[in-house]
Amino acid sequence: MGNKNKTISFRVNEDAFSALQEIAEERDISLSAVFRDYVDLLVEHDGQVAVVPEEELEHRSGDDDDEPSFPPTVEVPKSFVREHERLELESEHLREQLEEHKSYVNDLRDRLDADEEEVLLLDDLDEANGSSTVR
Repeated sequence: MGNKNKTISFRVNEDAFSALQEIAEERDISLSAVFRDYVDLLVEHDGQVAVVPEEELEHRSGDDDDEPSFPPTVEVPKSFVREHERLELESEHLREQLEEHKSYVNDLRDRLDADEEEVLLLDDLDEANGSSTVR
């Protein structure tokens, strides 16, 4: 099953609607995109999102030890970053190998389609590629 979109509908007063339209115009996006962005942020941060005016944001991001800063920050260990980079490189390498195998299979199919009378022996293919078979 695919990821199905759901529609959420609610009412706001005219002033709030006008303010939301202005926000959408400032960001040069649709009104729906404003809500989608907010919902995505809300889900991403497990409901820990606060919408505040920019003026208050400067006060909130101060170095007060009593209140957490906004937006929330998380320190990630270097080992985690290195492991992530290693896995990205490994996945890239595996993708390249997969592409090589796909092109090899396509080449074999092309050979087979070109002359259906010809019999291809795997030993002959290995010798042509310079590989030796393990027995």
